[in-house]
Amino acid sequence: MEFKQLRSFIEVVRQGGFTQAARTLHVSQSAVSKQVAQLEQSLGVVLLDREASQIRPTAAGNVVLQRAEEMLLLRKGLLRELDDLSDLARGDLRLGLPMLGGETLFAELFAEYRRRYPNINIQLLEGGSLTIEQAIMSGELEVGGSLTPDDPTFAYQPFCDESLDVLLPSGHPLAENGEIELAELADTPFLMYQRSFVLNNRLIQACQQVGFTPKESGRSGQADFLAALVAAGQGVVLLPSVVARGLVRPGIIRLRLKAPAELRWDIVFIWRQGAYLSKAAQAWLALLRERSTL
Repeated sequence: MEFKQLRSFIEVVRQGGFTQAARTLHVSQSAVSKQVAQLEQSLGVVLLDREASQIRPTAAGNVVLQRAEEMLLLRKGLLRELDDLSDLARGDLRLGLPMLGGETLFAELFAEYRRRYPNINIQLLEGGSLTIEQAIMSGELEVGGSLTPDDPTFAYQPFCDESLDVLLPSGHPLAENGEIELAELADTPFLMYQRSFVLNNRLIQACQQVGFTPKESGRSGQADFLAALVAAGQGVVLLPSVVARGLVRPGIIRLRLKAPAELRWDIVFIWRQGAYLSKAAQAWLALLRERSTL
């Protein structure tokens, strides 16, 4: 049993076929078929149901799939530990950053990290908290920015804790107020975030606690686009103060939101509980501690 056989088998299951897996792995379809067949032969079991319309793992295949993914994660960890013997002379940082606030909070940090550790290769993924969490659990990422998780699977280091502001069209009846209660927006359409943003769930729950379910008028993960929709009169959006301040423009009014304590943008950097953290990841977390707003 070889790692390349395990990789081929995992990718066939993920992609639902040998042709798609071969494209992803950048090898021939015959090579993928051969590696999976060799794996089945070495284990003495059939791993794939090849008669179905879409190839699926057998009962034995599901067991092997779980263990194969664990073995490949362990192998990645071993290689990272060996890389660390070079004391940051080389290595990889697989980093996830939130889409909201990326330019405001992380551009300078990213540049400073590159200045300090020019030989570290950074693999960057941007997304909502759910996307970041899933990528860490799959081993695609080592550390990533997320709202504080409830799942004990993750360890985390706090970074910032921001209140939310409301961006309203300048013609909104409440635009002249200095601050605003969440309940006052019950009749106003809300611009929401992509479904991978945990902040969506927090916002909906907070609205329901004060007696209404927000009327959705659009979704995006891009703060600039959400602000443009506000200026066009398509609704209101709640954004972290540090992000909202930079989006005020003609046609938009920013108000402070008087919100429940749980409706905040509390960014932490998470990793799998008990996982080995490479020196590259440890250096990123150390830099965050230097610049943390907490």
